[in-house]
Amino acid sequence: MFIKLNISKDFVSLPDRFTFPFSYEPHPIAFAAAQDLQHYLLNEEVDLNHDFGHETSPEGLGKMFGVLVVENGVGELGYISAYSGKVGGSNRHDRFVPPVFDMLDENGFYRRGEEEINDINRRIVSLENEEKFLSVLSTYERDKAEAEVFLTDLKSRHKRAKEHRKALRTKAEQTLTAEDASKVIESLNTESAIHHFEWKDASRHWRNRLEESRQGVEVHQKVIDELKEERKRRSANLQKRLFDQYVFLNYLGEIKSLAEIFNTSDELFPPSGAGECAAPKLLQFAFKHKYRPIALAEFWWGKSPSSEIRKHGHVYPACHGKCGPILGHMLKGLPLDENPMQLKPAAEDEIATLYEDEYLAIIHKPAGVLSVPGKDDVSSVYHCMRKRYPQATGPLIVHRLDMSTSGLMIIALSMEVYQNLQKQFTDRKVKKRYVAILEGVLESDSGLIDLPLRVDLDDRPRQLVCFEHGKPAKTQWKVISKTNKETRVYFYPITGRTHQLRVHAAHPLGLNTPIKGDDLYGNRADRLYLQALALEFLHPVTGEVIRVKGEEEF
Repeated sequence: MFIKLNISKDFVSLPDRFTFPFSYEPHPIAFAAAQDLQHYLLNEEVDLNHDFGHETSPEGLGKMFGVLVVENGVGELGYISAYSGKVGGSNRHDRFVPPVFDMLDENGFYRRGEEEINDINRRIVSLENEEKFLSVLSTYERDKAEAEVFLTDLKSRHKRAKEHRKALRTKAEQTLTAEDASKVIESLNTESAIHHFEWKDASRHWRNRLEESRQGVEVHQKVIDELKEERKRRSANLQKRLFDQYVFLNYLGEIKSLAEIFNTSDELFPPSGAGECAAPKLLQFAFKHKYRPIALAEFWWGKSPSSEIRKHGHVYPACHGKCGPILGHMLKGLPLDENPMQLKPAAEDEIATLYEDEYLAIIHKPAGVLSVPGKDDVSSVYHCMRKRYPQATGPLIVHRLDMSTSGLMIIALSMEVYQNLQKQFTDRKVKKRYVAILEGVLESDSGLIDLPLRVDLDDRPRQLVCFEHGKPAKTQWKVISKTNKETRVYFYPITGRTHQLRVHAAHPLGLNTPIKGDDLYGNRADRLYLQALALEFLHPVTGEVIRVKGEEEF
């Protein structure tokens, strides 16, 4: 599994610190190892029994692979490789490190436990499809339907009769003598009493009939529910035992289980698939075999999933939801590259004002600065605006820009102005224009992207395209200029979802061309080449149209 690299340490500059796994450009030596593994994957004789969905097999699905450049015990330079999850239904393939724990071991407790749960599932399905159960269930459903129809019809007839009696009573009081009217009213009261008891008898009849048929269902349903409860209990116990088997070493030789790393209770479990990603597998193998980690790179191989943005051969950082806590433990004590995502404190003198009156201001946010305070309480645009406008009331920040995005933001200096502007944004009356440089050349010159978005629960703040649970997201776009490698575009967002322009640019169903410097959905560069360039809205107080345009930064 240790693949020796034909590179002498005398002729290559090794990194002083290990790769920061959540945002990085691969070190040249890690890039060389990744290329070597990709050549291996392209070898026609290599059979991993998995359809990666290349051009010849578009129905397949790609996988994330990883390489870890290491130095072994005798000072040799090489790399080890891994894949996330399973490939070809297996946890073990030549050349790749084994899983931290092999769930697929036929003789292991997990497969036995799975089979026991599957047996319960089969028993539940059998009972739910048993002829006697289906018969009593059908009887109960039929009785419910008949009761509803009968009682609804009876209630309607009684209502009409009541209205008719009311009319007769009024007519009798107005046209008959007191004695004759009294006789009519007495007759009407008798009819009312009859209908009252008729309703009570009918209700009692159907209640008893439904109770009888319901009990017939419950006799069978109780057994099914008990099996479902047993399945739930067994599944929870199996998961808990499984997480105890995932034990991770770290650079300092310390050991922690998944449950300890995620600090879970009996009711809360780590995310599904935690510990199965490539990076933890690689580091576990390295620490276990006393290899010195030097550099890491993970890349996607094959067809992209429909929701995530994953492009064949592209390098991607480790995920935050599953790998964040695990790698936080495993890399403890190992000198790391600086975090390129480290928040840049906002400096008030760097935030230029493009428009200002007694009611609002329009400012320019630099790239790399937070719009509002984050969990690390790093100075943000909000902090600076509080200092600049100490007399202002309300939240100040009307709308936000991503940390990596630069450009125009509206600052409201009172609660009333804030509420007015918020409504204009909600009603989509604020016109916005962004400028961006895309990493590629577009064939079309304009269009509309309509792809709903939701957050990736395992890798916040990354967003996914999701047609089932996503919120509507629409973007109009127009090409401004092209070179042989890049396209400059204007974006006109109709909605304002998190990372909307970045995902709409990069996703295969969008422009399929990421914004330059997008470290989440494309490739890192010196910055994200996305700027909020222009705004147009109605002044909340004067009613005049306010149009502001910044200077293009790139």
